Amino acid sequence: MTTRRFLMLLTLCATGCSHPTAVQQALPPSHAPHFVRWAGGSPPQFTSIGAVSGPASRRPLLASSLSSLSLAQYSVAFWAVRGQPRSVQINYLSSTGDTSAPFLRLTTTDPAFVPGVGELALGDSVLITVSVDPDNIKVSLEPTGLQFGEPGQLQISYGGADGDLNGDGVVDDVDAYIESQLLGLWYREGQDSAWTRISAAQSVWDKSFVSDLPHFSEYAISW
Repeated sequence: MTTRRFLMLLTLCATGCSHPTAVQQALPPSHAPHFVRWAGGSPPQFTSIGAVSGPASRRPLLASSLSSLSLAQYSVAFWAVRGQPRSVQINYLSSTGDTSAPFLRLTTTDPAFVPGVGELALGDSVLITVSVDPDNIKVSLEPTGLQFGEPGQLQISYGGADGDLNGDGVVDDVDAYIESQLLGLWYREGQDSAWTRISAAQSVWDKSFVSDLPHFSEYAISW
């Protein structure tokens, strides 16, 4: 490990490791956390379960059992209905395309307020779009600012980094330290807003974080 990297990790630990479950202070808008990147140096392939299978409309939910995400957009959509459980799952494929693992699962039961529309009545629906960043383990959930009565739940995996959490091409003790002490789920309201770490339950066994979401914005696995 280089002296510079070692000193950087010591500084991060001194400022953020004493309370690993606490929400961290927001970073200035001009700075960003260290995003965890997809392994392999090229965008992964994704499939989805529970996405809308046809053009968006205000008809009942049409869910596909398995569909591939468009390489141009990396996004899926589904209808969330107030008072009814709705979910979408995104899986990522291995570089050889012969194995698949969960990347994201989003579950909602109570979308309550849509910006520009207002409060939803019981049984009303809103089209939710999940967009995956092809470079970093990061997603955008829209419509931005959608608020929930009972929070939605987001589970997002960082297993697609293949253990290389600092992106130096080597999986070693530094990555183990980042995973156990520094890694977390972060969000920001918009491109001009600061990134902030939020409370999330980590499972090292399946390389994921789970968090309750009171509203929608942009989320990333970072340190």
